[in-house]
Amino acid sequence: MELKIEEIKKDIYGIKITANEGDKIIGWLQLYIISNERHDEPYAFLENLYVEEEYRKHGLGTQLIQAAIEESKKRYCYKIIGTSRTYKEAVHKFYLKNGFTNWGYEFRMGLKDSKPKQKD
Repeated sequence: MELKIEEIKKDIYGIKITANEGDKIIGWLQLYIISNERHDEPYAFLENLYVEEEYRKHGLGTQLIQAAIEESKKRYCYKIIGTSRTYKEAVHKFYLKNGFTNWGYEFRMGLKDSKPKQKD
C-alpha cells in the first residue's frame, strides 16, 4: 500500500464578512466554501465569528451569521458547519438560536502555539 498526497487548490476558498461602523471593523467572520468527493455540492465552514466587546448583545453576531447562511445558500452549499469550544455554552445557545443543531464533536490537535489577536 502507498499513500498519495495530492494538493487541491481549486476546491476551497474563503470569504470574509465584516460589520463596519464608519472606517472601523467591529465584527467579522470567515466562511470557507469547501468541495469534497462525497457530495456534488460544496459545504460551508464558518470560523472566527467575532464581535468587539462593546458591540455585543445588540444583534450584530446574528446579522453576521445570517449573512453567512445566505452566502452559503447562494453558493449552493448543502450544509454549514459552525464550531465552538466545549465550555462556551453561550456560543452553543447562539448557534442553536440561529438554526444550527448540535451534530457532534470536533477533535483538534494543536500543531503550534498561536495566540488569538482578540480577546474572547
